[in-house]
Amino acid sequence: MKSQGRVYLVGAGPGDAGLLTRRGAELLARAQVVVHDALVQPSVLALAPADAERIDAGKRAGSHAIPQDEMNRLLVEKARAGLTVVRLKGGDPYVLGRGGEEAAELDRAGVPFEVVPGVSSVTAVLNYAGIPVTHRDHASGFTVVTGHEDPAKGGQSIDFAKLAAAPGTLVVLMGVERVREICLRLVEGGKDPGTPAAMVQWGTTPRQRCVEATLSTLADAVEQADLSSPAVIVVGPVVTERATLDWFGRRPLHGRRVVVTRTRTGASELARRLGELGAEVLEIPTLRTEPPKALQPLVEAIVGITEYNWLVFTSPNGVTRFFDTFFKAYPDIRSLGGLRIAAVGPATTARLAELHLQVDAMPDTFVAAKIADAIERVESVENLRVLLIRPEESPSELGRLLEERGGIVDEVASYRTVPETMDPKGAAASLLASGADWLTFASGSAVQFFHQRFDLPVVLRKHPGLKSLTIGPETSKALRALGIDPTAEAKVHTIDGMVDTLLKKSAA
Repeated sequence: MKSQGRVYLVGAGPGDAGLLTRRGAELLARAQVVVHDALVQPSVLALAPADAERIDAGKRAGSHAIPQDEMNRLLVEKARAGLTVVRLKGGDPYVLGRGGEEAAELDRAGVPFEVVPGVSSVTAVLNYAGIPVTHRDHASGFTVVTGHEDPAKGGQSIDFAKLAAAPGTLVVLMGVERVREICLRLVEGGKDPGTPAAMVQWGTTPRQRCVEATLSTLADAVEQADLSSPAVIVVGPVVTERATLDWFGRRPLHGRRVVVTRTRTGASELARRLGELGAEVLEIPTLRTEPPKALQPLVEAIVGITEYNWLVFTSPNGVTRFFDTFFKAYPDIRSLGGLRIAAVGPATTARLAELHLQVDAMPDTFVAAKIADAIERVESVENLRVLLIRPEESPSELGRLLEERGGIVDEVASYRTVPETMDPKGAAASLLASGADWLTFASGSAVQFFHQRFDLPVVLRKHPGLKSLTIGPETSKALRALGIDPTAEAKVHTIDGMVDTLLKKSAA
């Protein structure tokens, strides 16, 4: 018997993916079909399974990819086919989003449904703009109206005279195209033309912009700033609090667009840090890791692990892939015996720490001489047996240098890197279309595979304002091999160092 489908009307929030509710994220993670509004952010859609069917429902002002009647039929059909359907709606499904109509249609069709509230742009957008919708000194209530009514109604139901006389804050959604008319009608209804007013575009996202004016000058200010939908209009004395409360716009990287190149599955600490500092982050996967083509050398090295004196890791990926294979041969970490361990940089050290392994030698810089020096500060390299774990495609200068100092070195690949071409969040398309302020590279492999995918010199010629930041000298060397000098190189060769460099360059 075919299982019965269900439709979940889920509020996606106003834009910031962090404002999606836990229940919404849980349902999205197991959706088989996602029917989404046009303004739902790609970072939210990326939470759905890769194999889920994604259907763009449109829902921009004045243009629907799918007419509402067809939308209702689509939801019913997908549910009757036994599928789990998430209808992902901007903001809250029941706040000027026609969610009630869709729920009613599902009920008439006998389709089980659930409504998951979302954070509404009514309050969230103003919060991020530094405008409290209520305030003890200014307003004890607020009124919300739509600026875009159904033209089929044959008339306008909004009484602007009553709106003008109503106490408190006025919030208008979907009113960008009619902002001049709305302001004029409010003044005609008796509202003081000097009342503070503002429009916030792309609220809660790094693209957020805000124009402050008065009721009589807002339309001109919006036109001059070239603001367009999506945007929220707010009228009332609460707007004056923005000068004090604009926490979002004061973040040091607000308005900067930064590309973070990374592996497809790797959690990007750099992206998280930059996002918290206000940057619009485009995470572009350029590579992914796979087992080496020939796994036998790694297996043989692990079987004979007690023959070595030192185990050297050059990357976090090397650690992960090595121990993936190690634990298939040995169930106990103590099988490493009395090995000493060297790691390049704090990220590799942190990955080892997750296994409760301490590092005996660590240089801050991925430079072969410094790694060898770090080991030699612990003991003489001469006659030491060293197992050097590296990516398949990158023979290491370190191995040669250790051998010159008398070490006996076996270099073994624990993984290989291959190009990644997927673009689940649309970041690559956005970069090519609109450019960015900064390109960041945390490894030479990231440079290599980014170039293979996009042709880096061509991208830089198309977007001449695009600057590049590298984590250290080895990564800079990979850029210079393409004839490109990095705009900046982190003095401290860590993620923290990259963030500090970006902050200093942005403040200059």
